[in-house]
Amino acid sequence: MAQPRWGWHQLADDWACRLVAGAGINPGDLVLDIGAGTGALTAPLVRAGARVIAFELHPGRAAALRARFGTDQVKVVQVDVADLRLPRRPFRVVANPPFALTTAVLRRLLTRGSRLVAADLVLPRYAAVRWAAGRGPGADRWSRQFDLAYVGLPHTALRPAPPGRTALLQIRRRGW
Repeated sequence: MAQPRWGWHQLADDWACRLVAGAGINPGDLVLDIGAGTGALTAPLVRAGARVIAFELHPGRAAALRARFGTDQVKVVQVDVADLRLPRRPFRVVANPPFALTTAVLRRLLTRGSRLVAADLVLPRYAAVRWAAGRGPGADRWSRQFDLAYVGLPHTALRPAPPGRTALLQIRRRGW
C-alpha cells in the first residue's frame, strides 16, 4: 500500500475562531472537523459548546488530539476520508480538510441520505468556485437540496500558506 502524503496547511488561530463564529454553531450541535490536524478548529468548536467528532488520519496528530481534548465533548477518529461514516442524525461540518481530498469530502457530505445541515470548508479557491457554481460531481442530485457559496480567504489565513488561493465554501441545506 502506498504511503499517504501528509500535505497540510493549518488555519491560523484567529481565522479558526472567525470561521467557527461565522458558522453559527450552537451549544449541543454535532460538528465534524474533517482533517482536524492539531485542533485549530476543534478548540473554538469546543468553546462554542459543540459536540465534536474530529477526524484525523495522521497517527501523531490523532494522538495529540486525544491528549489535548480528552473529554466527552470531543471524539477523535483516526480514519481515511474514504472510510468516513457520517452520523445518522443532523450534523454540521466546520473543517479544513486536506486539499487533495476536496472532491472525496464533498461527495461524501452531499451523498444521498446525508443528514448534513450546514458546512463551512476551507478549500482551494478553484474547487470552491466550481462547486458553488453547481459544477461539482453529482450536482444534479445535491443542487436541489443545498445552496453553496464561497468567500475568498487571504494567504495569511493558513500556515504554511498554500501555493494557490483558498476560499471558504459554505453549504446550507435548504429549508433547515
